[in-house]
Amino acid sequence: MNTRPAIILASASPRRRQLLDLIGLAHQVRPAHIEEVRSDDESPTDFALRAARDKALAVAADADLPVLGSDTVVEIDGAALGKPIDRADAVRMLRLLSGRTHRVHTAAALVCGDSCHALVDTTFVTFRSLSDAMIDWYTSVDEPMDKAGAYAVQGRGGLLVAGIDGSPHTVVGLPIHRLPELFERCGLDLWTLLGDSP
Repeated sequence: MNTRPAIILASASPRRRQLLDLIGLAHQVRPAHIEEVRSDDESPTDFALRAARDKALAVAADADLPVLGSDTVVEIDGAALGKPIDRADAVRMLRLLSGRTHRVHTAAALVCGDSCHALVDTTFVTFRSLSDAMIDWYTSVDEPMDKAGAYAVQGRGGLLVAGIDGSPHTVVGLPIHRLPELFERCGLDLWTLLGDSP
């Protein structure tokens, strides 16, 4: 298998790295250090798209490979939930999500040469009704703290989820089923860049 990087991933997320490893897309990690602040008039999907583009463009300024940026936003009642600032904030988010269905928007942006193409994928996630004891149990570990919406569906947070309508990869942080389409927009054939699966 050729392990020469095909792209640069503009993200420090171990989950996004794992998903690229899963499909056999060799990559180099170069996190984008940008501040992610949503403006008052920006919808959750627009914010995710802009943040993904900003990350990819920031790294592409000094890159010789295509650059992939991504951002995930949890939306409920029209409000965007980012990463909790502390345990109390995580508790607040989980109480808001308890027993309800919310949207998870993950945007992906690919910069190749002078062009930048982006898309957003949305998955609906339904939480089971959470008791105070369940929330206390989950927020007693570090897992919720660096996750949009204060949960990780691929970890212990999966116990909080009653159902998913859409791609679970979108919830994890990268809609890999949309990557062929995104690469095609840049004039690239993703299938020729993939190595053997691990």
